[in-house]
Amino acid sequence: MVQAAIEARAVSHRTRAGEVAVRDISFTVGHGELVAIIGGSGSGKTTLLNAMSGLRAPSSGTIIRPADRPAGYVPDGDSLPAVLPLARALRYTAELRAVRAAASPAAVAEALGLAGLTALAFRPASALTPAERKRAAVAAELLSRPAQLFLEEPTAALDPAQGAEVLRLLRRLADGGVTVVLTTSSPLDAARCDKVAVLAAGGHLAFYGTPAAALGYFGADSLEEIFERLAGLGDPAAAWSRRFFHSSRTRDGFTVPPAAAPPPGSAVLLPDAAGPHSAGRVSADRAAAAVAVDGEPAADATATEPSPSPETSPAGPVRQWAVLAGRDAEVLARDRRMQARLAGPPAAVLLAFCVLLGAGALDGAAAVTLAWAVLGGLVTGLACQLPARAAEAAILRRERFSGLRTGAFAAAKATVLLPVLALTAAAILAVPAIAGRLPGGFGPAYLAVLLSSVAGLAIALAVPVAAAR
Repeated sequence: MVQAAIEARAVSHRTRAGEVAVRDISFTVGHGELVAIIGGSGSGKTTLLNAMSGLRAPSSGTIIRPADRPAGYVPDGDSLPAVLPLARALRYTAELRAVRAAASPAAVAEALGLAGLTALAFRPASALTPAERKRAAVAAELLSRPAQLFLEEPTAALDPAQGAEVLRLLRRLADGGVTVVLTTSSPLDAARCDKVAVLAAGGHLAFYGTPAAALGYFGADSLEEIFERLAGLGDPAAAWSRRFFHSSRTRDGFTVPPAAAPPPGSAVLLPDAAGPHSAGRVSADRAAAAVAVDGEPAADATATEPSPSPETSPAGPVRQWAVLAGRDAEVLARDRRMQARLAGPPAAVLLAFCVLLGAGALDGAAAVTLAWAVLGGLVTGLACQLPARAAEAAILRRERFSGLRTGAFAAAKATVLLPVLALTAAAILAVPAIAGRLPGGFGPAYLAVLLSSVAGLAIALAVPVAAAR
């Protein structure tokens, strides 16, 4: 028997629309286990992962995790700035989280070495293979020496060889004592894990145990066939869930944690025949954290958000702003595409005004000219950030998990981009100002165009991105 690292007890989650994404799920993850959450589209894999990691509290139920060590989170997608060299990107990550000593070149080199990326330290993420980018994202999380690591579809869009490369890294981490939980749509990846949690449609837990035990339980020759069993006649999702619930209480050796928060007291051991590493302590001498039923903190328990290790102190909003502003400025200096996006709209407006001036089209009301200039400012503000939202979505989601404040993120963007918008506003008004077609003079017109650019930037930053939820 080994110590339990994570325990889910009667975890359920409803969407804002009232639909049940995860339904009454209970199981235990042992210390140092590599566990895959598998299931079809819409089965609640990501929702369950978010609840277990603490990224989003469940609507009801309990998640128990040790509170004295941090956790790492690797979302789906690229979660490091594409234009920064890996060593620089990891330095910014360590500084943003205020990990003492982890921002040193030696600590960054150690994290890259653990991920097998030492030779690529000065190569930008955009020049890496998809598997190398995923391992680089894992290396960034290793800077804070996490006790648990949660990954969302770490092998998505990878070929089998690249997927195996990522799984080998996760296996080494698990063997070293890190508890690893991931979601995957790849049966090949699930077969390499210690345990699989099989979710059926509607968020039902259909099985939890070793991959070999899952084959016998579903009467399948391969993990791919499990999905066929779940898609049988009648009500397969609820039927398999009820069968697993019944079997875990009637067959020798099967134990599912009770659907209630644990009472205060000494730790207990839960034997589990689902696998050799699944038994363990429910709470580590009262040093565990829990979220009680209905998502409220349980009595005598701390919050489930990852707590810093002794080497970590949470970065304050001013520190976060300073680090993010520095990183955003370096990204802007290196990213030629972003520079083109910033220069394109004002250049287009300037050219259009030149053509209109030559054709005599600016001889009408000056207010019309100002209106077109204001519209150009709005488009410029939108263009400087809106195209980058999708690329930054995974980065923002990972940093929010580690405590990034939204205010610090927005303030850093404004610090870097407002001077650029001030220059583009002047460029937009250059031709109308020379032609004397600005009502009230250059000053009021410049202020109007600058404010419209700032409004466009604010709108772009406020646009929700699915991957950053």
